[in-house]
Amino acid sequence: QVQLVESGGGLVQAGDSLSLSCVASGGTFSTYTMGWFRRAPGKEREFVGAINFSGEHAYYADSVKGRFTISRDNAKNTVYLQMNNLKPEDTAVYYCAARSGIITKAPKQYLYWGQGTQVTVSS
Repeated sequence: QVQLVESGGGLVQAGDSLSLSCVASGGTFSTYTMGWFRRAPGKEREFVGAINFSGEHAYYADSVKGRFTISRDNAKNTVYLQMNNLKPEDTAVYYCAARSGIITKAPKQYLYWGQGTQVTVSS
């Protein structure tokens, strides 16, 4: 069983940056594809991006491409989401998730989920 714990959320202004972390325990972190998702109020869960097990490859949603960067440190069992030039529409609860296998955008393909961290961007 893998446990994921996100941190780093908060209230920021439009144009600011924020970095989220997700620490994994209870599994072999270095073998998992790690994804970031978000859910805004009244909306469905949305794929943000994902990174493969080695960190060599990352894939992003068009809405965050060029602003968000995912990285990982397998020695620390941690995946990061660096968010720059934040916009009010980025306001959501952000979740990290883990799966075995290649990168996918489908939430149902991720087996393990964190509890989420709130990111609020004011205009």
